Amino acid sequence: MLEQQRKSGLNCSDVRRKRASLYFTHRSQVSRPAITKELQYVLRMTLGAVASVILAIGGAAVFSALHKIDEGHVGVYYRGGALLTTTSGPGFHLMLPFITTFKSVQTTLQTDEVKNVPCGTSGGVMIYFDRIEVVNYLVPSAVYGIVRNFTADYDKALIFNKVHHELNQFCSVHSLQEVYIGLFDQIDENLKLTLQEDLTSMAPGLIIQAVRVTKPNIPESIRRNYELMESERTKLLIAAQTQKVVEKEAETERKKAVIEAEKVAQVAEIKFGQKVMEKETEKKISEIEDGAFLARQKAKADAEFYTAQRAAEANKLKLTPEYLQLMKFKAIAANSKIYFGSEIPHMFMDSGPGSSSSAPSKAIDALSEGILDLE
Repeated sequence: MLEQQRKSGLNCSDVRRKRASLYFTHRSQVSRPAITKELQYVLRMTLGAVASVILAIGGAAVFSALHKIDEGHVGVYYRGGALLTTTSGPGFHLMLPFITTFKSVQTTLQTDEVKNVPCGTSGGVMIYFDRIEVVNYLVPSAVYGIVRNFTADYDKALIFNKVHHELNQFCSVHSLQEVYIGLFDQIDENLKLTLQEDLTSMAPGLIIQAVRVTKPNIPESIRRNYELMESERTKLLIAAQTQKVVEKEAETERKKAVIEAEKVAQVAEIKFGQKVMEKETEKKISEIEDGAFLARQKAKADAEFYTAQRAAEANKLKLTPEYLQLMKFKAIAANSKIYFGSEIPHMFMDSGPGSSSSAPSKAIDALSEGILDLE
């Protein structure tokens, strides 16, 4: 059977060869120029297809080899699944196409959000933190070591899982009161310090900048009790603050009254001092005026005394006996009437018995002596 098939196969092939030779012989005899044009067309199409394939493969290779690393990222490379030691900075780079791949690792500040973290307190109450934000950044020189040990998705192992672990460790040793109210303001700082301490030993170069923790969700019944307690505490705080405000207002009023009294006293003291100064000034002015008046009066008295003294001296020199005699005679001569006798008025002479003719002369002498004595 096999021999028949082999023989029949040989016969068929021989027949096909003969038919092909007859066909080409016939074609060559019929139209050789037509056959040449067809062959050239087929050859051109074949070469075009080959060139297109080569260009497509080359373009794909170039597209696969050329890649870009953004600013704030570091590129790491894999070849056959193995991490290469080569890293690259921002910009365009080339790599072996098809067999080498790359990943871009961010080194700038980024925020990882860990959502819906369950946490069991020491009292057995299960609470949930809706969102925990971890702000971190990676030192560029530490990219290769961290990617080699924890892959390019290092934040899942080093941040997400560690946050779950550390938060549960914290809740397990604290009560609901402490986690929800008493120590809530310390959770973010404690979590940051704990994460950074572990990362310093496990993955040096990964820096935790900050941790933000939202208020946990607690059972509704417990939440209502806490809200009621918080409301009462708020009322107490309001009352205490109101009391402080009243005390402060009273203290302010007292200080204001003291200040007003001090101001009035200072004003009165200033006015009193002003009046004293005015009186002292008036006193000094009066003393000056009195002194000036006294000086004027003294000068006037001295002048009058000097004038009188000089007049007396002049009169003393002027009232000589001869001058007085002359004045006497002038005065007597000026009288229109002269009376002689003892009856009227006995001024010049006595006309009684025993009087002589020289009595008028004696009277005049006595008058002159009286005038001199008066002077």
